Amino acid sequence: MSRIRVRFAPSPTGYLHVGGARTALFNWLFARKYGGTFILRIEDTDVERSSPEMVEGIIEGLRWLGLDWDEGPYFQSERLALYRARAEELVASGWAYYCFCDPEELALKRQRALAEKQTWKYEGTCRRLSSEEIARRIAAGQPRAIRFKVPEEGVTRFTDSVYGEIEVRNESLEDFVLLRSDGFPTYHLSVVVDDADMRISHVIRGADHLSNTPKQVLLYRAFGWELPVFAHVPLILGPDRSRLSKRHGAMSVTAYRDMGFLPEAMRNFLALLGWSPGDPSREILRTAELIELFSLEGISRANAIFNFEKALWMNAEHLRAMSAQELFPFVRAELEKEGLWREEYARERREWFLWVIDLLKVRARTLRDFVTSGRPYFSDEFPMDPEAVEKNLRKDAAVKELLLELADRFEHLDPFDLHTTERVLRGLAEERGVKAGLIINAARTALTGSAVSPGIFDVIVAIGRERSVRRLRQAAATL
Repeated sequence: MSRIRVRFAPSPTGYLHVGGARTALFNWLFARKYGGTFILRIEDTDVERSSPEMVEGIIEGLRWLGLDWDEGPYFQSERLALYRARAEELVASGWAYYCFCDPEELALKRQRALAEKQTWKYEGTCRRLSSEEIARRIAAGQPRAIRFKVPEEGVTRFTDSVYGEIEVRNESLEDFVLLRSDGFPTYHLSVVVDDADMRISHVIRGADHLSNTPKQVLLYRAFGWELPVFAHVPLILGPDRSRLSKRHGAMSVTAYRDMGFLPEAMRNFLALLGWSPGDPSREILRTAELIELFSLEGISRANAIFNFEKALWMNAEHLRAMSAQELFPFVRAELEKEGLWREEYARERREWFLWVIDLLKVRARTLRDFVTSGRPYFSDEFPMDPEAVEKNLRKDAAVKELLLELADRFEHLDPFDLHTTERVLRGLAEERGVKAGLIINAARTALTGSAVSPGIFDVIVAIGRERSVRRLRQAAATL
């Protein structure tokens, strides 16, 4: 295991989504567990669909997830000469041949076969050309691709760490293209050449690549290269077991960042999509635990089910488990985005700020809740929930006078702490012959604009004497 070298090789034809992020995470965990090397390789040979913006989006998503790479990013578009040279080597060794067939005509044959629900594979027309005919066509400048010469008999076998022994009859495989007539490599050629050149020891990728692997095994053997260990991870499906899509909540990784997910919670959630630590009761795992427990043996063959509500629950659990000190930079970033951050929160009011984080994290599901539910603590401008106002402020005619009286008593209260504020509020309720809950609920809505909050006396002290008094009077003035 000392020579572990793994890679994440996305195609920049889209942003980093859940499936790709899960594959990257599995490779990263494996490398970190065994002190190996995690390589980032951008497979950008599809020039029409690839873009620099997508590359940056992938890198941004990996950085947010904390999946740091040790080598790269390497770009396949910068390695075209290597692929062309390797393809010519296979022609010279007799493992490949030039194909002069018109790609459009072949595409039409394939389409007709599909329409008739027939299987179709290339007939091997150019495989049988004489050397003289090949030379004549080359001299005439006829466009040509390079195809791999699949053995006509026998089987191709390999072992997958997840799916076990795989065997495919060679007669079911067509002579696949290695190099197109435009000089660009196909996936099969570029991935094998790159994995061998970069000394990849383990190929950990999605199960949708399992059907490609026999062709790649043939390529390894044609070159005389040692096979890596293959591990194909299960697909991720929506709750209805259909292909994962946006309607299931599957978005780019950076969208989860913008929604207020913690990177560590996202790593935890992704890791459990198709992998198990062995104990099904262990669901909340810190990253150090994921690294310690991860193994290829823990990867399931069964497709994983994506559940957005589960992701939210897991994020909330991580929020509650983290200390205010750990959450500080994340909450600060959210407040900065909303223009609510003040430098005093990092200096003279740091202790107060950490206390407010601890108050809010109990009910928070995402980091955005520190801005929404937390706004009354960091700003005097916050929305009033109409339902809460109707229920807690307008329903009982006595509320107005009770709020004014509470404000008067708080104004000169010293010390202004949990014990004294509770004593004053409950004392007022007893004197006026009302339930303390009436005043508590009215005060909660007056101070936060909501019907729910942390404990009311924590809220009162956190907001402070001056602001509490002002808000109680403002609320009373609207009644």
